[in-house]
Amino acid sequence: MSHWLDGRRALVIGAGSGIGRAVVDAFLAEGARVAVLERDESKCAKLSAECPGLPVVTGDATTREANEAAVDATVRAHGGLDVLVNCVGVFDFYQGIGDLPAERLDEAFDEIFRVNVKTHLHSVKAALPQLRSNHGSVILTESTSAYYPGRGGVLYVATKFAVRGLVTAMANELAPDVRVNGVAPGGTLNTDLRGLGSLGLDAKRLDDTPGREAELAGRVPLKVALSGADHAWSYVFLASERARGITGGVVHPDGGIGVKA
Repeated sequence: MSHWLDGRRALVIGAGSGIGRAVVDAFLAEGARVAVLERDESKCAKLSAECPGLPVVTGDATTREANEAAVDATVRAHGGLDVLVNCVGVFDFYQGIGDLPAERLDEAFDEIFRVNVKTHLHSVKAALPQLRSNHGSVILTESTSAYYPGRGGVLYVATKFAVRGLVTAMANELAPDVRVNGVAPGGTLNTDLRGLGSLGLDAKRLDDTPGREAELAGRVPLKVALSGADHAWSYVFLASERARGITGGVVHPDGGIGVKA
């Protein structure tokens, strides 16, 4: 442990599994005091059992009420809030515009933008007074999908471009009081990322794809299949004092896909 986050008070949205859970573990290891918001009750119970004393709020991150409750719980437990991380997401399993049923397009659009974009807006809005008063930072989860083709379907890619836009717009708006950055992970092992319920895909997990580890390693120059624990250190860096001069930026833990020939 290098104590990069000693004294930092953090709230992680979508912390029950995958990257979010890895961020919780890494932040705690680096000395942060952490609270979480998670929708899944079983994941909340596991967090409470495995991280005694961790403030855990069960709620839907797409709502104002859940985000405000999570911020309030963080402040009650830790005396304030310095770092907000959002790791909420849902996937479309690579469906292109030609694949989407016309009769489900409206519902699918509303669902994926509600989860992948609106949660970020609600979480930042709820945390903003604390972040401004404490000169804090925000870290949103983008994706390689916001930079390179083929890493999601038309709806998922559009939402990740939107998150990329949120980072840019809010970094400009909130400076100099609050830093806003993104992490754009590549494909991730051991994630519970699921499909859209509106497309009948909510029981399907991306991590259950046959041969996924080999496929992830094979698509990038470094030939590595990264896990949430690998990605979590990018969040640690951006939350730390080492990144105090960085806002509106993004870290790409993606195995080097951007230099692939």
